[in-house]
Amino acid sequence: MTRKEEVLQDVVIKFAGDSGDGMQLTGSQFTNNTALLGIDLATFPDFPAEIRAPQGTLPGVSGYQLRFSSDRVFTPGDECDVLVAMNAAALKSNLGSLKKGGKIIANTDGFDQKNLRLANYPDGVNPLLDDSLSNYEVIKMDVTKMTREALKDITMGVKEKDRAKNMFVLGFLYWMYNRNMDNTTTFIREKFGKKPEIMESNIKVLQAGFNYGDTTETFTTRFKVEKAKMEPGAYRSIMGNQALAYGLIAASQKSGLSLFLGSYPITPASDVLHELSRHKAFGVRTFQAEDEIAAITTAIGASYGGSLGVTTTSGPGMALKAEAMGLAVMLEIPLVICNIQRGGPSTGLPTKTEQSDLLQAYYGRNGECPMPVVAASTPSDCFDAVFEAVRISVEHMTPVIFLSDGYIANGAEPWKFPKSSDLPAIKVEFKKELAADEEKFQPYVRDEKLSRPWAIPGTAGFEHRIGGLEKQNITGNISYDPANHQEMVRIRQEKVDRVADYIPLQQLDSGPETGDILVLGWGSTYGAIKSAVSELQKEGVSVSHAHLRYLRPFPRNLGDVLRNFKKVLVPEINNGQLIKIIRDQFLVDAKGYNKIMGVPITKGEMKEQISTLLQK
Repeated sequence: MTRKEEVLQDVVIKFAGDSGDGMQLTGSQFTNNTALLGIDLATFPDFPAEIRAPQGTLPGVSGYQLRFSSDRVFTPGDECDVLVAMNAAALKSNLGSLKKGGKIIANTDGFDQKNLRLANYPDGVNPLLDDSLSNYEVIKMDVTKMTREALKDITMGVKEKDRAKNMFVLGFLYWMYNRNMDNTTTFIREKFGKKPEIMESNIKVLQAGFNYGDTTETFTTRFKVEKAKMEPGAYRSIMGNQALAYGLIAASQKSGLSLFLGSYPITPASDVLHELSRHKAFGVRTFQAEDEIAAITTAIGASYGGSLGVTTTSGPGMALKAEAMGLAVMLEIPLVICNIQRGGPSTGLPTKTEQSDLLQAYYGRNGECPMPVVAASTPSDCFDAVFEAVRISVEHMTPVIFLSDGYIANGAEPWKFPKSSDLPAIKVEFKKELAADEEKFQPYVRDEKLSRPWAIPGTAGFEHRIGGLEKQNITGNISYDPANHQEMVRIRQEKVDRVADYIPLQQLDSGPETGDILVLGWGSTYGAIKSAVSELQKEGVSVSHAHLRYLRPFPRNLGDVLRNFKKVLVPEINNGQLIKIIRDQFLVDAKGYNKIMGVPITKGEMKEQISTLLQK
């Protein structure tokens, strides 16, 4: 049979099914396969909060969206070209995001009467049998039946066999997009090497899916996306939480400090704990505490003892850690608090993304309790951003809050990873001897950064008092003197403000330095803003983009950058938090665009908002 090959520039696939159908694994394996080919990509995993969500229901749908392209991409795509629907609920939940004329790969076994009822289709209605999908190309296959057929000679129960059906779909897609399956086969062998029956079943079903595409006469076209034109170098696919963990390890190595993570599991931050626990060879110590308070206080203890203390959490955990953060500010010791944001308030939307905690990072502690805030903008940027958070914390003797979110944490993209020699050193100085003009150790004497010395407990002659009570300036003794308290509050704030002297000036990501409109973003809005602004610039629109890494303090020139534009738009996945701070500090009449749905802002929404603001 003659097959033709069609070269595509850009493809968006959405894998969707029950949370037990293995859609996250399927998507991640296709992602890794894509990355190995040097094709640019962006992903958006989307899954329920429950470990085992109600099967067949709309709230139980788990999805994984992948965009891959021969051009540079910065978002996982606004619409899908291909939707893999393992059941009726998966189709119903995601059909609205499928392009007209797009492909639907439907597992017919997931569209029986029970599944249709659970997905709230009216009695007697089956979208695979009526004309409601006439605007799409529908590929029907009984994945469950063919999976069982492939495993008919393996002595496993039916439920165990059905768990491999995601591999059938993956094998078929490998055939459709002209891929080699070796990386997934290797993954299966490594993952299930000690369970030979499971290993064999997954490999057999993967091959069966590939053979189905290869031998079925219905499929006459295979597709291919060429390698992207990217800067030469060694790349790997990286997820945000992985990059965060690697950034912390790199900062530990470049500072010469042993890394201690005190953490309590919480979605979507838990993967940082899991990843760091694998790297004991780098001197990493991980401690899963009994609660959030114990997690941060053990990290504070580690920092007091001369280690790089880190704690990871999400919004609810930040609330519990607030008192201990105040202790770290009072002690003036290094500490990195990583907040992987999610929807709130309270436990809110545990698996959905939101930029909801910026004001909490700024003000969410009792008393005047300032600390620097640094934010990552993409999965790979987590490496550089957290490395910088560690540098600021150690060199300025202050706790630092690092902000990521669920979209960044679980998303993936190609990362040109650096060599150790490319990374700057992080300067650490422990107080070990008195200067010529010192008679005795003064724990709160300060340098030009207003940083106090870091003395490790047990160093003879450098004993000093710690605790949460206000410190007397210079001596560190307990003080209730009103004038001293005001002076210490001022010093702690000025120390944070002076960090601005040691960070880069704000640069524009793209566009002219003056013009009609500046889109000012932070965090995970980066991809949508960059894509939208780039397209509008090609259309001749006067629009520029600036993205903030340093949220507290801001770069020294940010006010001047803002005042160079007639209008400023601040898009956020919250109800308007950065915009409040911008208006307060710079008296700029910025306009906001806020989306609080647990999903990222799309490129299309961004273009529409920019165009609307330009017309006003």
